[in-house]
Amino acid sequence: MVKESKISARQFAILVILFSIGTTILVIPGSLAQEVKQDAWIASVIGTGIGLLVVALYIAIGRMFPTMTLVEINETLFGKWLGKAVSLTFVFFTLYSATELLLYVGNFLTTQIMPDTPIEAIHILFACILIMGIRLGLETLARTGEILFPFIVFLFVILVVSVFLPPVQFKFENIQPVFETGLKPMIRAVFLFTSVFSLPLIVLLMIFPVSVNQPKAAEKNFFIGILIGGICLIIIIALTILVLGADNSARQMYPSYALARKINVGDFLQRVEAIMAIIWLITIYFKMVLYFYASVIGLALTLKMNNYRTLTLPLGMIVVSLSLIIHPNVAHSATFDKEVWPLYVSTYGLALPLLLIVVNAFRKKIKKISK
Repeated sequence: MVKESKISARQFAILVILFSIGTTILVIPGSLAQEVKQDAWIASVIGTGIGLLVVALYIAIGRMFPTMTLVEINETLFGKWLGKAVSLTFVFFTLYSATELLLYVGNFLTTQIMPDTPIEAIHILFACILIMGIRLGLETLARTGEILFPFIVFLFVILVVSVFLPPVQFKFENIQPVFETGLKPMIRAVFLFTSVFSLPLIVLLMIFPVSVNQPKAAEKNFFIGILIGGICLIIIIALTILVLGADNSARQMYPSYALARKINVGDFLQRVEAIMAIIWLITIYFKMVLYFYASVIGLALTLKMNNYRTLTLPLGMIVVSLSLIIHPNVAHSATFDKEVWPLYVSTYGLALPLLLIVVNAFRKKIKKISK
C-alpha cells in the first residue's frame, strides 16, 4: 500500500464540518418539517447533541487501534475471512453512498439550475472531478478544503445576514407553538437527522487517526467540527421554518434553496440562491470524495494492493453507471432516503462500531484469562 501523506488536525476539523453539512443543508429541512413541522429546529438541536455522542464512539474506536483504518480493524478483530467479508460490505456501502450523492447533484442541477442539460453529462463531469481528487491524494483534498472553507463561511454569513435585512422576511409565529408534536414524530425526526448528519461520519475512520499527524488534537477537533456543522444546520433549519413556514418547507424539495430565493434587499441584493447552490455543491463534493476515498482505500487494503489509484477509474465508472439506475425517479429516491437509508447507515454507523468495541473487550478478557 502506498503511504499517504498525513493531514493536520485543523484540516481534519474542516473535513468533518464539510462532510457533516454536505447533503444535510439542502435536503434535511424539508424532511424534518414533514415529520415535526415547526419543531424541526428542536429535532436538529437534539440530533446535534446525539452527534457528539456518536463522535465519542468513533474516537473510542480510533483509540483502540490508532495505526489502523476501519478496514484493518475489521480484519484484526473478526479474523481474516470474516473481517474481509465485513470490509467488502463496508466498501459497497461507501460506494453506494457516493453514488447517491452523485444522483443528488444531477437531480438538483437538472431541476433547479440547468433543466436542458442531460443528467448523464453532469454525472460524468462531476465523477471526473471526483476521480481527479482521489488520484491527487488525501493531503491535496485537505488543503483544498482549507482554502475553500473561508469562502464557504463568507457565503454562509451573507446568506444568514440577508434574511435579517429589511424588508423583514421571517415571522416568529411560524415556529409557534413550540413542542406541539408528539414524542414519536420527534424520535423519528431526530433519527432521520442523525442518519444524515452524524452516522455517516463512520467513513472518517478510514483517515482518523491513522492519517492525522496530531491524533490527540484531532480528537478535540472532531468534536469541534461536528458542533460547528450542527450549529450551521440548526441556523438554516430555523431560518427556513421562520421564513417559509412549516407547511411550505415540508412541500419543498429543497427548502433552504427556496429560502435563499426569497431574499430581496431593496431590489439590489437578489438571486442569493446561487450562494446556497455554491455552498451545497462544494460541501457535497467533499462528502462524496470522502465516501469514494473510503471505498477505494478500503478495497485496496482488503485486496492487499500496492497502489489504490488503479482502482479510481473503474470504481468511478461503476459510480456513474449506478447513479443512472439506482432510482427510477425522484419520488423513489425520497422514499429510500426516508425509510431505508436510516436503517442502512445505522448498520455501519452504529451497530458495527458497538460490535467492534464488544469484540475487542471480549478478546482482551480472553487474553487476560489465558495468561
